[in-house]
Amino acid sequence: MSARTHTADRRTERALSLDTLQRAVLLPQIEAFHEAARDPQARALYAELREAVERMEVAPEFTERLGAIIEVALSSGRIRKLFGPGAEASLTTLFNQTPPGRRIADSIAALNTALKSLAGRTLEEASASPRNSGCYALSLKTSGCRIVVRFEPSGVRVESLEFDLA
Repeated sequence: MSARTHTADRRTERALSLDTLQRAVLLPQIEAFHEAARDPQARALYAELREAVERMEVAPEFTERLGAIIEVALSSGRIRKLFGPGAEASLTTLFNQTPPGRRIADSIAALNTALKSLAGRTLEEASASPRNSGCYALSLKTSGCRIVVRFEPSGVRVESLEFDLA
């Protein structure tokens, strides 16, 4: 995505409204990122994000960074461990409204569309393989169709889809 498109997308986005649980859970996470940052610009961005979360309204220019923080906190299991399943569910809902969350949802929707081509076909082969660190592929071969699905930290995608295999 070009910088121009990215900026245009942000202009059409709305601010994210947070609830008190989300604010309480996010503030320590953002503070940890703020404290770990050595770059003055990064520290300033985290401070601005912290202020937005304190107000419980995050402007579009901060939603990408907020999504990244939520993703790290959720994927580590830290939120469930420290705050319980209710907080985890609440942050998952919020994450799905951020650009990273929407990209993952879009990748899953595209995969589900591709998987519909397997409906009614007999499964002949299935295998999984590593692609690189943190990236895996699932290959499914049916009568007349082969699909390779790639699983990455950023989401899933169809690596290849072939029809009418001989």
